[in-house]
Amino acid sequence: MSLLEINGLTRRFGGLIAVNDFNIEIGEHELVALIGPNGAGKTTVFNLISGFYQPSEGSIRLNGKDTKGLRPHQVTALGVARTFQGIRLWSEMTVLDNIRIAQHYRLGYSLLDSFLRTKNYMLREKAIDDIAWKLLEAMDLKDCANELPRNLPYGVQRRVEIARAMSVKPSLLLLDEPAAGLNSADVEGLIKLVRWIYDTFPVTIWMIEHQMTVVMSLCSRIKVVDFGTTIADGTPEEIQSNPTVIKAYLGDDTI
Repeated sequence: MSLLEINGLTRRFGGLIAVNDFNIEIGEHELVALIGPNGAGKTTVFNLISGFYQPSEGSIRLNGKDTKGLRPHQVTALGVARTFQGIRLWSEMTVLDNIRIAQHYRLGYSLLDSFLRTKNYMLREKAIDDIAWKLLEAMDLKDCANELPRNLPYGVQRRVEIARAMSVKPSLLLLDEPAAGLNSADVEGLIKLVRWIYDTFPVTIWMIEHQMTVVMSLCSRIKVVDFGTTIADGTPEEIQSNPTVIKAYLGDDTI
């Protein structure tokens, strides 16, 4: 059984078709890329998987379960975590609290437990703290645990966002342009971080990325979309030499 199975996925916004008949199967512990020119429909695919949008047609199945009608927090509970093109951290909360709060969907205690500080409440809060601190240490973020994200360099903020996503222990991690806005040193650090996550955790990673250095360094399989339609699917070597892909990126009608 595939971890993620998408069949005939289509999303319309009025008369605009953002995603058209999109199909893919992704198995457990794969590292896959989704690429294409700006406006190709890539983020719309991730928004559909995450429950931010509902399909106009087609289906999305996670571990065999149809996600139709599920809200984002319900999709998260099925094992999906994501980051965004623009970093979305709670700027008035510390780094530690940003990671802790991501686990709210599975607190396991009631409002009454929190008021009375019951044993159940204390045990669950400790478990959440343990997960957060382990991730901070593993991702070299422990020293900034009590900092506000807005005071941190952009590359560190990106690591915090990825740590927050990993705190929910996803089986599918969606990274939407993780290298956006990073300098060359931070890009190298990102490549090492994603590779470490993939090698350390039982997680499938699917990323949208424009920097081909990142894609070619990490991914064993690449899917290419243009104007909402799939135009290629293959290994990095196959995609690099695909004339349809080259034409979509360069706009060279002579290819």
